[in-house]
Amino acid sequence: MSEAIAAPRPLRAKTGLGLLALAMVVSLGAFAAAGFGLKGKAPRDLYTYGAILVAANVGAWLVIRLAARRADPVLFPTAALLGGLGLAMLYRLRPEVWVEQAVWLLVGLGVLALVLLLIRDDRQFDAYTYTIGLVGVILLFLPVIPGVGREINGARLWVDIGGLSFQPAEFAKIFIVIFLASYLSAKRELLAAGSGRLGLPRVKDLGPLLLAWGASLAVLFLERDMGASLLFFGVFVVMVWVASGRPGYLVVGLLLFAAGAFLGYLAFSHVQLRIDYWLNALDPAKVHDIGYGQLAQGWFGMASGGLVGTGLGQGSPTLIPYVGSDFIFAAFGEELGMIGAAGLLLLYLVLIGRGLRVAIERTDSFGKLLATGITTIFALQTFAIVGGVTRLIPLTGVPLPLVSYGGSSRVATFVMLALLLRVSAGPWERSRG
Repeated sequence: MSEAIAAPRPLRAKTGLGLLALAMVVSLGAFAAAGFGLKGKAPRDLYTYGAILVAANVGAWLVIRLAARRADPVLFPTAALLGGLGLAMLYRLRPEVWVEQAVWLLVGLGVLALVLLLIRDDRQFDAYTYTIGLVGVILLFLPVIPGVGREINGARLWVDIGGLSFQPAEFAKIFIVIFLASYLSAKRELLAAGSGRLGLPRVKDLGPLLLAWGASLAVLFLERDMGASLLFFGVFVVMVWVASGRPGYLVVGLLLFAAGAFLGYLAFSHVQLRIDYWLNALDPAKVHDIGYGQLAQGWFGMASGGLVGTGLGQGSPTLIPYVGSDFIFAAFGEELGMIGAAGLLLLYLVLIGRGLRVAIERTDSFGKLLATGITTIFALQTFAIVGGVTRLIPLTGVPLPLVSYGGSSRVATFVMLALLLRVSAGPWERSRG
């Protein structure tokens, strides 16, 4: 607790408020454009939705100013813009679930404010390292419990408790990242000590990496969730690398990942199907038999969008199966064109870049690792969904943060954003000073 946090950052309230105002204008403009494209007139709920969206975001910004005054001023406006654009696209794609997703966005903003008010110093998690880790593991494997978990599309990701249905893995990743930040900060000297041949870690130092590899394989084997398996192991490898400062852990992590992927391919038909679909997405003999032709439809949609797109509501992205979740990036590419898709990616780059800056500015190991882990989750999820849609990698089924359909993902992302804001601001007492 005695380690330095970071040099105080100049207060930039006007910067954050100005960016938030711009985010609201763009978000509501996109919502209005979707209405005009679909029905030739502004959406009926434009003014009500606009007033609620602006009030909720301004309220969250005021809480940030109260509880985390020195927080990075770009993080929240960027997330607000991504959330607003995601709702506008969901209104265009699936009007029947748009109100539900808007409610989840409001819940997420409320949770963000609550986390900042309750967590006054991110280092207070250090006192509950193993308890937090246990909660994360329980949440991760909760869908496996008979009578609680529910299987959808071959993956066992959902749980139903008391009429509430959600994906516990979305919240498990938060607890696991906090646990890893605390555990690795305590073990960093051991991880950094010595090396084997070729600069690789010694065999006796590979225990945590092998344990994480086994856990990721368990997720793949028990829940059949490629996305979560990739995400958790990738985050662990990056955090171990940052904690130890030794790139050898990255090399070993990549080798273990390749071995795990090969084992998954041999063991599960649904993994083989996804690989086959990835390799033969445009094969006329298979395109309608594998994955409902969604990769091909996504490619054709983005190609038809060209440079500037067809305009919101003017394309045909609803021809793509699962377009509101796995393939929402293809919808942006079709209706906003390459320029719009690139703009969306730039917003994620801003979010990731600012998150890495927060990690660099923190001089204590726990805050540095926590910011690194959260930012890595954002980066890996964005890469997985965009890489899958563009056929760079096989589809993994993870949501595009703040944009894709999904209440669990939306709320969990705001919790991670709140923690990142807390890390960037430092303890509340210092923020007020």
